[in-house]
Amino acid sequence: MTDYLLIALALLGVLILGTVGLVAPKLRRRREPPLPTTEVETRAEEDLAGPPVEAAEAEPPVGILVEPPPAPPVQVPEVPVEVPVEVPEPTAGRLVRLRSRLSRSQSVFGKGLLGLLSRDRLDEETWEEIEESLITADVGIDSTREIVDRLRERTRVLGTRTVAELRTLLAAELVNALDPELDRALHTAPKDGVPAVLLVVGVNGAGKTTTCGKVARVLVADGRSVILGAADTFRAAAADQLETWAGRVGAETVRGPEGADPASVAFDAVKRGIETGVDTVLVDTAGRLQNKVGLMDELGKVKRVVEKHGPIDETLLILDATTGQNGLEQARVFTEAVDVTGVALTKLDGTAKGGIVISVQRKLGIPVKLVGLGEGKDDLAPFDPAQFVDALLGAETGPDA
Repeated sequence: MTDYLLIALALLGVLILGTVGLVAPKLRRRREPPLPTTEVETRAEEDLAGPPVEAAEAEPPVGILVEPPPAPPVQVPEVPVEVPVEVPEPTAGRLVRLRSRLSRSQSVFGKGLLGLLSRDRLDEETWEEIEESLITADVGIDSTREIVDRLRERTRVLGTRTVAELRTLLAAELVNALDPELDRALHTAPKDGVPAVLLVVGVNGAGKTTTCGKVARVLVADGRSVILGAADTFRAAAADQLETWAGRVGAETVRGPEGADPASVAFDAVKRGIETGVDTVLVDTAGRLQNKVGLMDELGKVKRVVEKHGPIDETLLILDATTGQNGLEQARVFTEAVDVTGVALTKLDGTAKGGIVISVQRKLGIPVKLVGLGEGKDDLAPFDPAQFVDALLGAETGPDA
């Protein structure tokens, strides 16, 4: 029995030793945790690994959504904005509609003169005050004396005393001083297939280019087709301004580079007018100081070059009414240079010196054909002596602007 027990213990011992022999090597082969990598070792590993794979070449990980790059913005071509073509109202009656713009001159003629004339006793002192009022309004000394002498005679003979009668007498004398028989029409009709040529001249600051644009509107309103020549080549802004005015009424503008020969531009404008068959070519010239002899000679050159196409039908001088008697000297010098045929008197709404109209015609024999009564695009009106005087005296009836 003892022998069997020993054999069982021996077998159990062998089994235990065998199991330990199998497990022990595995326990010895278990990997130890890695040591922390130093910066030097990391750089060495990167050098051994070679250059990194380009990001563009690397395939995105499976399951990650890659957004495509944004598309470039679409370039939308700019479409030029077309300026709507305006149709100005006919100029007939425009002066009557704008009569209230003469309010400052009305205070001199309407209130001042009629107040003096309606006094109970018209003595020498009163007539001297009347003379002073007319001279202050730039009627001119010679014209003032004639008007006062005739008024004194007529009031003495007729014995008029009521305001209505005195107003009628004063109106008649002022209209007579404006010489209503003068030709005030703008000669803008073509002849034998050649357009009429209207040359616009004037000094700097008189509103010449703006008035030139308004003259174009006057012509279009009265049924004329127009081409504008931007012969003021010394100021690019003047040509741009003129082109804007022309575009509003659907007219063409002929211009040259800045500093080009003004006579050449004027010549090309008339040539273009002949080719297109328009009624009128309106040529804007550079603003000039009347004491610059060289500039006045250049203006004469423009006139001579344009006349190679034919005679100039109208030379319109732009005068600023607020300059008073200085305007007469400007008019005289320009008349000698280019034979002025008419005057456009601007800024009459801003002065009490409405009598400058009489002075211009008295001294120069040049009719005032257009008057500017505001800054609006259609505030340029054909001049009519009777309507003008009626507005100056503040008529009791009639439409207002």
